[in-house]
Amino acid sequence: MNLRPGIILQARYASTRLPGKALERIGRYTILEHCLQRLLGSGVTRIVLATTTRPEDDPLVETARRTGVLVYRGSNEDVLGRFAAAAETYDLDPVIRATGDNPAVDPGGASRLLQALARTGADYVQESGLPHGAALEAMTAPALHYAASAAITPYDREHVTTFIKSHPATFCLRTIAAPPALTDPSLSVTVDTAEDLAWVRELFDLVGSIEPAVSELIAAGRAQRREVA
Repeated sequence: MNLRPGIILQARYASTRLPGKALERIGRYTILEHCLQRLLGSGVTRIVLATTTRPEDDPLVETARRTGVLVYRGSNEDVLGRFAAAAETYDLDPVIRATGDNPAVDPGGASRLLQALARTGADYVQESGLPHGAALEAMTAPALHYAASAAITPYDREHVTTFIKSHPATFCLRTIAAPPALTDPSLSVTVDTAEDLAWVRELFDLVGSIEPAVSELIAAGRAQRREVA
């Protein structure tokens, strides 16, 4: 069987707590650009931006195409349906899930997850121990498409992988430990609110790099917490 692994980045302009956050800047780049650049460095050749058909998401599409990333546009509310349709459109299997609020996602996670899927024969693999917002998830295309056909609650349709994770009798689930140098689950590098954005900007500034490694952000976060304490 010829596998065609790919990463799907789900993102949209609308956000309840921080509208337009995908186009907010952290240093030189927008959050969306940070996500795309880091995923492009993962070694996975097929990267897809899965966004909505709303006109407000046109700038996200333009950004993705400018960086050479594929695009799929679908439902605003049914994120699981949009995600599965993007995977089907580009014939992806396995599928790695990334989200547009994680400008410090770890690029190396993609290869670790793909290796774990192959090694364990699992339907779904996640990593534990990474800072909140640095992790990816991986699943087989059959697991994703089964979830898209079977999930009925608004929560599962919105959060993509919750149906898979809540049905261990149906799916083979595995969790692998992140490398020790990348382990600090108490640190958050996700951006949901204005306060989160200010914190992540501060961390990037402390490192002093346009695209800091997760290990550098962990060190900066620990130093900052010691200062505050």
